[in-house]
Amino acid sequence: MLITPRVRQAYSGMLPGLVAGHYRREETEIDVAALAGRAYAELVLDTVVALDPVRKTLVLESGTALAYDTASLNVGSRMAPISGEEYALPAKPFEDFVERVRRGVRSAVIGGGAAGAELAMALRHAGSAVSLYSESTLPPRLARALRRRGVNLIRLTVDAIGPGGVVLAGKAQAQYEQVVLASGAAPHAWLGRFLEVDDRLRCVSVPDVFACGDCATQQGARYPKSGVYAVRHGELLGRNLHHLVKGEPLEAYVPQERALMLLSCGARYAIAQRGKWTAEGRVFWWLKNSIDRRWVRRLNASS
Repeated sequence: MLITPRVRQAYSGMLPGLVAGHYRREETEIDVAALAGRAYAELVLDTVVALDPVRKTLVLESGTALAYDTASLNVGSRMAPISGEEYALPAKPFEDFVERVRRGVRSAVIGGGAAGAELAMALRHAGSAVSLYSESTLPPRLARALRRRGVNLIRLTVDAIGPGGVVLAGKAQAQYEQVVLASGAAPHAWLGRFLEVDDRLRCVSVPDVFACGDCATQQGARYPKSGVYAVRHGELLGRNLHHLVKGEPLEAYVPQERALMLLSCGARYAIAQRGKWTAEGRVFWWLKNSIDRRWVRRLNASS
């Protein structure tokens, strides 16, 4: 059984390109209903709001309680909370963001990580005047890319967001037509914390629950909450669920030491980084475009 709120899901890797205008929405979405059908999985359109590991039940937003033998939580994360966040547009869930984001308006993006930088440059490419608030110093190459594209980079910690798009940072105050929240990852409120998993992606405290992606933190390993690792999690998790049903030993997840990160820069231009090596250019955008399209095409394949 697959529990998910939507029949189609946005692929996060193509979100900046969609905002910038390089893709149509349908090119960036995965047909989850068709995918579940091909896997002979029952599709339940709902959202999990609570987990009871003692009774082994999942509570859904509709009020339904579902019993499970084995549960796998792949629910991602939410934006780190901030005072007045109700006045901002969070980048997650991606589907809601795509429907509500406005282009061509004076915008503030809060969060100086990869997601915030990519969205800031994408909005700028789409005609918005953009200010990016970052509480930490950005890598020099990324900071140069932002400035070249006309993003106003503000090195301040945002304390709160007020009504009417007011951003409060220390003694500074500015008003925008749109405030995008792209802060760091935080666990969903119903989970309370990120789930600690072993190297089989099995929850340490609840062995009949697996978790992967942003909602999980692997015991004894340190790597960022990133789609690069979430995809590898998913591949291993799929095999381990098969092993579990067959009574076979589970495989261990070994994170790669260095992952290739491709960060789009609004235009068809990208920054590439792997370990200490970094480069930039149009060729890296086309490489990212090829990888992303191939991934979506694979998941949407009819067989």
